Amino acid sequence: MARNFEKFYQLTGTDKAERPRPSRLESLGWKPFFAQQISMEELNDTPPVRVTEIHRNGLHAVGQEIDTLVPPNAEVTVGDWLLYDQDNPGSSRILNRKSLIKRRAPGSDRQVQLIAANIDTAFITTSCNKDFNIARLERYVALAFEAEVDPVIIITKPDLCEDSSRYRVEAESISDRVPVIVLDARGSDVETQLSDWCGPGQTVAFLGSSGVGKSTLVNSLSGTQTSATQEIREDDSKGRHTTTRRQLHILPMGCAVLDTPGMRELQLTDAQSGLADVFSDLWTLSTQCRFNDCQHETEPGCAVLEALDKGSIDQARLKHWKKLVAEEQYNTASLAERRSSDKAFGKMVRRIQKDNRK
Repeated sequence: MARNFEKFYQLTGTDKAERPRPSRLESLGWKPFFAQQISMEELNDTPPVRVTEIHRNGLHAVGQEIDTLVPPNAEVTVGDWLLYDQDNPGSSRILNRKSLIKRRAPGSDRQVQLIAANIDTAFITTSCNKDFNIARLERYVALAFEAEVDPVIIITKPDLCEDSSRYRVEAESISDRVPVIVLDARGSDVETQLSDWCGPGQTVAFLGSSGVGKSTLVNSLSGTQTSATQEIREDDSKGRHTTTRRQLHILPMGCAVLDTPGMRELQLTDAQSGLADVFSDLWTLSTQCRFNDCQHETEPGCAVLEALDKGSIDQARLKHWKKLVAEEQYNTASLAERRSSDKAFGKMVRRIQKDNRK
């Protein structure tokens, strides 16, 4: 008997009081955006499943009545939606993504690493200790903006300092589009403070260094010990990797939450618009420079340097912006060169194979 997925084709009811308890599929983050990509026949023949974990031997995928392992696929990341082909799971189709968070992979191999797909909100998490770093937060915010994900900065462990307000003020200086919340990850009001972003059908991701409380926040939202936690080292405030892989959890409130390992290296690539959003003031000034290729160093008619001389922009912020723009341009060009090289190599292999068949 064919499954009836008609009730999952679109979410109904905007009033929380009137809306029924979300279905399993809705809790996984199913939205009209994905439903509109497929027909009712496809829904029955190849039901949608969401990738919740990636293992060496396959992709853990969960759906309305499905909990299975799909063969590995380098093009798939946690949060992706697949149309599950029961007869040939390896051919399960990837639905178009609503958002995609990615970075340049660590090392010198010139690869892109997919972090997560179809995220609605990124909780960029730091703490009131030596982990707090404006330059790193700017990277995460640019990453989120580029992916068209709403960033929210969460500052944990306010008990570790006499006055947490200075951390809030510094974080708020990054962008007026990014809410900043200071909270105790073990507190009883975590769910209340994050409720605006953790409603039924929403998908949120916790990003940040190890030891800042990401897993503790996941546990506070779920009301259970969903993720393992450890204490940080007292000498340098660095955490241990308690979360070893990206994992999507489904919470009782009907929200999907992604816990991620701490990322020691966060290199931006293909993030030009994300940087322009974070540093919108500097980007706007740069369009007013006399020369289109102005490097904002010693050039005459540089609107950025004029603003710096007047004290209307911050020297440290300008330094961060120039560094990130240069890094993004280098990584984007480097990865484009790698893709072009791989494409040329593939053509050569196919040509040789064709000649051999002759």
